Amino acid sequence: MSVEKWQNIGLDGKTHSYDSIEGELATLNLGPTHPATHGIFQNVLKMDGERIHSAEPTIGYIHRAFEKLAERRPFNQVTPITDRLNYCSSPINNIGWHLTVEKLAGITVNKRVDYMRVIIMELARITDHLVCNAVIGVDTGALTGFTYMMQWREKVYELYEEVCGARLTTNIGRIGGFERDFNQTFHTKLKAFLKEFPKAFQEFANLLERNRIFMDRTIGAGSISAERALAYSFTGPNLRAAGVDYDVRVMDPYSSYQDFDFSIPVGESGDTYDRFMVRQEEILQSLKIIQQAYDNLPEGNYHSDVPEYYLPEKEEVYRSMEALIWHFKVVMGETPIPKGEVYNCVEGGNGELGFYLVSDGGRTPYRLHFRRPCFIYYQAFPEMITGAFLSDAIITMSSMNVIAGELDA
Repeated sequence: MSVEKWQNIGLDGKTHSYDSIEGELATLNLGPTHPATHGIFQNVLKMDGERIHSAEPTIGYIHRAFEKLAERRPFNQVTPITDRLNYCSSPINNIGWHLTVEKLAGITVNKRVDYMRVIIMELARITDHLVCNAVIGVDTGALTGFTYMMQWREKVYELYEEVCGARLTTNIGRIGGFERDFNQTFHTKLKAFLKEFPKAFQEFANLLERNRIFMDRTIGAGSISAERALAYSFTGPNLRAAGVDYDVRVMDPYSSYQDFDFSIPVGESGDTYDRFMVRQEEILQSLKIIQQAYDNLPEGNYHSDVPEYYLPEKEEVYRSMEALIWHFKVVMGETPIPKGEVYNCVEGGNGELGFYLVSDGGRTPYRLHFRRPCFIYYQAFPEMITGAFLSDAIITMSSMNVIAGELDA
């Protein structure tokens, strides 16, 4: 049986040679309906045994035309569409959209709203990173951490329920603030979470961070240099794992993030282990931010004085014609937004989540584009896995945290 050589240019810029039996390569479909892809997308792999010769990604299996749907809806009804982007951290999507509309409409919110938003967004970041890192453990053969940490994600979802009544697709908050204030049950449950979660999270960290099997599987897998990451426009934990300390919360603060003391963790090699560790440290930093925001939660109203986006009290609607009119206008989206063009971004669970909004002065967006971090950095996936083993491709995808809802939009 003859053995031929084929060459590949690796991420390190060097030429690597591998043995190929009789020069034949097998085609393997990784996805679209495969549990290890964590979503509906496909990678057509050319395989030489277990080693990947090349990869071609295919997306669009759950494309839902969100941007065009949004252009036919009033501004306050776009919020539920953003839920379906990165559904592991929906509140960040919701609040990012509200901040964009507020920026265009010139709406200023008070410090209490800012701090409330920070608490909710950092809780969402914790759940997002918990899911990602727990799944990395599963894909290396460690299921215990996943099943253990899901109960803590559920506790955060219970906090969401107290604020908006929903759990996964939250539709949380409103343009100008929140629909309601934090109730007593929320305060009780948040205090309990801040007290009990750190110990449980440390137990999860002990399972994996210094586990020799986990380290051997993840160190060096799917690495990418800072230069290549920047060339692909990486943001978020995937960029920071490559050694670039860029975070929207620091570089372009919003919602009073400049008031809080926290660190930006960075890695060195940009591999799966670094991405895991960056998210681990970010969870601790998020806890630190939440504690500061909660301890210093200002007095004031939970929303700005913008009746165009808030339903009047039901009792008022029953007895006041003005309240009835406002109720109708809010429900039907009869509030025009000033003409203009604006870009606003927040630090989402996966990186810079941006909203490019163009208004012609009507009651719906004239044009709207979502900057979805998953869509941008997933383009680097073929380069990151070429020359690697199939098993490395699985954990590389997990560590990139590719969310299909955000990828396709």
